[in-house]
Amino acid sequence: MTRPDNDTFLRACRREPTDYTPVWLMRQAGRYLPEYRRVREKAGDFMSLCRNTELATEVTLQPVDRLGVDAAILFSDILTIPAAMDCGLRFVSGEGPVMDKPVRSEADVGALPVPDPGDELRYVPDAVASVRKALNNRVPVIGFAGSPWTLATYMVEGGSSKTYGIIKRMAYDEPAVLHRLLDKLARSVTDYLNAQIAAGAQAVQIFDTWGGVLTPEAFREFSLTYLRRIVNGLTLVNDGERVPVILFTKGGGAWLGDLADTGADVLGLDWQTDPAEARRQVGGRVALQGNLDPAILYARPERIEREVARTLDAFGPEPGHVFNLGHGVNPDVDPAHAEALLAAVHSLSRR
Repeated sequence: MTRPDNDTFLRACRREPTDYTPVWLMRQAGRYLPEYRRVREKAGDFMSLCRNTELATEVTLQPVDRLGVDAAILFSDILTIPAAMDCGLRFVSGEGPVMDKPVRSEADVGALPVPDPGDELRYVPDAVASVRKALNNRVPVIGFAGSPWTLATYMVEGGSSKTYGIIKRMAYDEPAVLHRLLDKLARSVTDYLNAQIAAGAQAVQIFDTWGGVLTPEAFREFSLTYLRRIVNGLTLVNDGERVPVILFTKGGGAWLGDLADTGADVLGLDWQTDPAEARRQVGGRVALQGNLDPAILYARPERIEREVARTLDAFGPEPGHVFNLGHGVNPDVDPAHAEALLAAVHSLSRR
């Protein structure tokens, strides 16, 4: 695997010294960018954009060209796997993802196929390869997937949820059914990420977006177990280079010690996690990524710069920090404010 010209992000993932703190943003390719909105309109709908290799490549590169981020994350969605499992995924304006065929029983779980990343999901590794070629070795490409628990919440609930009542009832009353679903999803996610790595992804991130809604005991049983299994099943050396794995559990600040024991290289922090406490919990075993409040991008550029300085100070001078938001860029953010954030990180972190 050819090392990118700018490998600052990869070196930070390995906790090696860097000239400055690398930065990329979750949802950096998205609706806040007018150039993205134009491409989205051309594609017709969200999943059509994800499945169009040329257009997915174009929007993946937009924040690299506009913001100067130190890594490009593939433009896709965590729900590609449930879509390939024939759950009837569609996106409803103002409501978000909807599964027309929710998974509610042992029979429903048994009927789910394990999608082939070389067939039903082929458009994703194809997009990874296309992005690698289009970037021409400028910065690394990050592939990603949702965690089994997070995917299961959408599949069982039938979409987004405020209470997670249906899947939590399954967890308490029918744990064997839920474990069978999570096992199938873990196999799917492992195959899916390995296909992205084989296609050229130089790092991968697992989004455990809803891990934080669980109790500590339930988190270890229904999320952590499967995160560890996935990390252990990944092909993490490609052409002699280590492929870093990033785990991001939103609301998981109390479990960073457990997450650090999974074999992952980097842990993402949300904005409610104190970096000093995170350092204490992980004890130098992993790099850390995060964790600016996404809402700071609504503030004036000079206020953004002050918050960047505060965040850099909180993480301290030790190697192994990838600057990011504590969650994704909101769609109504002014792109100029994202540009101000990138400029501040790059200038203030140089030592």
